[in-house]
Amino acid sequence: MEHAVEDRASKGPVEDVRAIGDRIEELYEQLRVSTDPATFDRAEELLRRVTELYGAGLARVVELVRAEAPELLPGLVDDELLGSLMVVHDLHPDDLASRVEMALESVRPFLHGHGGDVLLLELDAARGAVHLQLLGSCDGCPSSAVTLRTAVETAIADAAPEIIVIDVEEAAADAGLTTPVELGRRSAVGVR
Repeated sequence: MEHAVEDRASKGPVEDVRAIGDRIEELYEQLRVSTDPATFDRAEELLRRVTELYGAGLARVVELVRAEAPELLPGLVDDELLGSLMVVHDLHPDDLASRVEMALESVRPFLHGHGGDVLLLELDAARGAVHLQLLGSCDGCPSSAVTLRTAVETAIADAAPEIIVIDVEEAAADAGLTTPVELGRRSAVGVR
């Protein structure tokens, strides 16, 4: 029985929360286009206030964990749902640049296995964007976009859900010039 709870806690609720986040986005957009501006403004304020209340509750939990059981904090941060909520409420102990670098470090063994690497050229937190460059065998490889989409983009999305644009620079075949290739754009609203 205990194992079933552990499985349900580690996989099911996160998938359910993603579906809930998607539904919240859907309902938000439906309200935006179907209600008068004053009603929409009140609904938006209600959503913002509820989010602030739950964020304050999470902040209090993090504060208590830091004071009473700091060894639990890494587990909270590593939990996909809680880590994501900590990012949303600006409670994550690691800054955005550190989380993006950790994400890239996590996929480097995979890229090295294909004779390549990825370099973070720029991080624009205000825009929610990263600018990357492919190195080694990944540079100019026809499967580069697939490699990035499946490995790098997923790692960044998990570690830094506030990143919504990933620009990738690859060397042009003949001139050695670089061309930015936008690979990913995700919604900035909702739980990811």
